[in-house]
Amino acid sequence: MTGTRVRRASAAGGRRPRPCLRTDAVLGTDVLLETDAVADHDLSSTAMTSGSRTPPRGFRMPTPGRPHPEPPAPEPGTAEAAASPDSADPPLPPDATVDLAAERQASGIDEILDTLDRELVGLQQVKTRIREIAALLLVDRVRRRFRLTSSRPSLHMSFTGSPGTGKTTVALRMAELLHRLGCIERGHLVAVTRDDLVGQYVGHTAPKTKEVLKRAMGGVLFIDEAYYLYRAENERDYGQEAIEILLQVMENERDNLVVILAGYKDRMESFFASNPGISSRIAHHLHFADYSLDELMAIARLMLDRDNYRLSGAAEQTFREYLARRMRQPRFANARSVRNALERARLRHANRLLAASGRTWSRDDLMRFEPEDFLASRVFTGGV
Repeated sequence: MTGTRVRRASAAGGRRPRPCLRTDAVLGTDVLLETDAVADHDLSSTAMTSGSRTPPRGFRMPTPGRPHPEPPAPEPGTAEAAASPDSADPPLPPDATVDLAAERQASGIDEILDTLDRELVGLQQVKTRIREIAALLLVDRVRRRFRLTSSRPSLHMSFTGSPGTGKTTVALRMAELLHRLGCIERGHLVAVTRDDLVGQYVGHTAPKTKEVLKRAMGGVLFIDEAYYLYRAENERDYGQEAIEILLQVMENERDNLVVILAGYKDRMESFFASNPGISSRIAHHLHFADYSLDELMAIARLMLDRDNYRLSGAAEQTFREYLARRMRQPRFANARSVRNALERARLRHANRLLAASGRTWSRDDLMRFEPEDFLASRVFTGGV
């Protein structure tokens, strides 16, 4: 049998997996589900898991295409174990009552929402929508225990905004949230661009697209700059073939896959206008606004604190002026530009300390940025 082996994490140890065979008509393969083992996927792919609690180092932000380790199997009694597809909630009699606050606590979703608040500055409208989606899915799960059947809400989404506004971070947390609530089998995110889906010659696109979809099954597929899939000016472009396959899977596999399309707001609107079939399948449109200067400074403090650096009083004023100027220049990328500026300041800080021979440095000296660590930037001297 040819197929893709997908394994679910389980709270119970030592029990042999129970394979069940499902034939996927769109992907053209048999998918073998083994219900009691840690998920198995290729770490060389663009798969990312959202189970890590360790903050990224070196002012880093989540990056599409960077592999993350698969989270370990959940411990019995934890929120992760409760969210496992193998741990079905028992049905309730019609006269029973439910404490929704207790259900919410048991699901572990507050932990994810709190992490999102800590990781991302601002974005209140985005965070509010995510909390609303979480509430709907939690109530739907309780309704099913009373045998109140209803169609599963569509969870495909569109994230619009400039680079560096947190779209990938939110997608990672959304994957974990949907897994905790039992909507997807694995809490993994597969992040791709046009090049991962569209081939260069006839017959190349379909296998590429189907391979990506197989890797994403049971999780979230994040397509960055999705509008590049469609190039109306090129009649021989193969992107339309990828879109047609994606449309079919978004409809037929909606219980096994959540698709998030991301990109600039104006280009995404044009993309949806040219592809109404995709637009009609997107239930949630979340816009990630550019950060204000105060929010960018707050992001910088989070990054510095995470890596045990700080700004002196004078350096804080200098860095604020740096950001104010940088925001008016080309290719500004919000939090990514903040991260890049801090990385360069880190280089200048290290060279400044090493250049001053004949003296010693304290722990605070090794942590503290000074104005000269930013003033050498081309933002102040000219250029970008």
